[in-house]
Amino acid sequence: MNQMEKHQQFDIDRLRRKVTQGSGGDATGAPEDSGHINALARQVANHLSEGNYSPAIIIGQMRLFEFLGLLALGLGTLYFAADAPTTNLWADLAIIVLASGATVLMMQIADSYQVPALRAPLRSVPRIWGSFMVAMVVSALALFLAGDHTLAFGDWLIAWFAVGSAFLLAERVLFGFRIRQWARNGVMERRAVIVGGGQPAKDLIRALEIQPDNDIRICGIFDDRGTARSPTVVAGYPKLGTFAELVEFARLARIDMLIIALPLSAEERILQLLRKLWVLPVDIRLAAHSNSLRFRPRAYSHVGAVPMLDIMDKPIRDWDSVAKRLFDITFSLLALALLWPVMVAAAIAVKATSKGPVFFIQERHGFNNEIIRVLKFRSMYTEMSDPTARQAVTKNDPRVTPVGRFLRKSSIDELPQFFNVLQGNLSLVGPRPHAVLAQTRERKYSEIVEGYFARHRVKPGVTGWAQINGLRGEVDTDEKIKLRTAYDLYYIENWSLFLDLKILFLTPFRLLNTENAY
Repeated sequence: MNQMEKHQQFDIDRLRRKVTQGSGGDATGAPEDSGHINALARQVANHLSEGNYSPAIIIGQMRLFEFLGLLALGLGTLYFAADAPTTNLWADLAIIVLASGATVLMMQIADSYQVPALRAPLRSVPRIWGSFMVAMVVSALALFLAGDHTLAFGDWLIAWFAVGSAFLLAERVLFGFRIRQWARNGVMERRAVIVGGGQPAKDLIRALEIQPDNDIRICGIFDDRGTARSPTVVAGYPKLGTFAELVEFARLARIDMLIIALPLSAEERILQLLRKLWVLPVDIRLAAHSNSLRFRPRAYSHVGAVPMLDIMDKPIRDWDSVAKRLFDITFSLLALALLWPVMVAAAIAVKATSKGPVFFIQERHGFNNEIIRVLKFRSMYTEMSDPTARQAVTKNDPRVTPVGRFLRKSSIDELPQFFNVLQGNLSLVGPRPHAVLAQTRERKYSEIVEGYFARHRVKPGVTGWAQINGLRGEVDTDEKIKLRTAYDLYYIENWSLFLDLKILFLTPFRLLNTENAY
């Protein structure tokens, strides 16, 4: 078989489709959480339970800080050093803004925001100062070509360059010290688990360890094979358990990446692995350092010089997650400001018409299968309520109070979940959270739908793509939960702020259809 035939045989896009194509169908033995991992794995997971800082977020904040710093210094030197009668103020202000932004852009182009450059700032000084100087000249030239011929290069520009260069040097040295400290303390790192053992895992670990300024922290190895083919310790790292136990481990620990150390020829085994692992909110990479095949460049990511094939990406990551959180907070506060009279009236009606608390708190699955406590207005008689949701509410259900029936049909009972959003365990838009023991005809949802837990790769939502497409109310057939899961997975794979805004806008109109809400 020639190289081209092998390349066609192992196609990444085809592999992804194979992993996800069965997600809306019957479950085929996909393991539900066993909750059982060995003592060593649990100890490691507990040690890694605290979150770490995303390098992308930190570097983004650094870009903003440097832009604002240069901008402030430019305005300061203009105020104190410029000769006001001979200076065109608007042109000077324009060059400050343009040059500050262009400096950040030039430093990005010059790779001055890469982690190795940030760790050793003195080696990057020529690129940093050069970027600043080029940005000033290019900005002035752009203004000149735009027709502004009044720009006067006064002493304040020289002063700004001197002060700005000193600022960048001092800030980079201090930030480099902080980054090295974070690296030692495990705060700023990418936590990885090696999937697969033996010699391939050993070769991969050695290749990662020799990379300068490596930000990957290997947290352990998981492999199904016995000690004869997969030793309990590989290159100094312990084997923590089997592939099935890896799912539970990754939910207890804050893991960023799973690196599969298997040869490309083992495609069927890789496929079986991915069908277990893709439900996790992590990057999944296939080590490609030891094979001779070459794929298109966009298929790869790199750790130093070690190539990885990008199989699955964590959804809604880094700045996307920041944007979504700001979206959630903004619109939740707006909704509470507009709907508080409705919520007060609902609380009074619940309390006045039946005994028991105003709110009903139910345990549901949240992000990464964490158990969250979701708020609702109580809609059932207290003595008949079912916190486990084993028995779904049906039409004319005698457990539902008359007020509760109206609240459920209008979805007013869900309004307290805006407080869950502000708390951070729900999002405004996302897959609806299901009760921990929710089931259809004595079968749990995970037993009906393969890949069901993949819907927990993002935070659940108050409303979602499935709900605005008519899938709300009782889940009394296998087909309904399959359809809901399919819509949820579509949302996760196609997320954008625009899609969230569209769902949010359409939700009140879709609520007018109360056919399945009871």
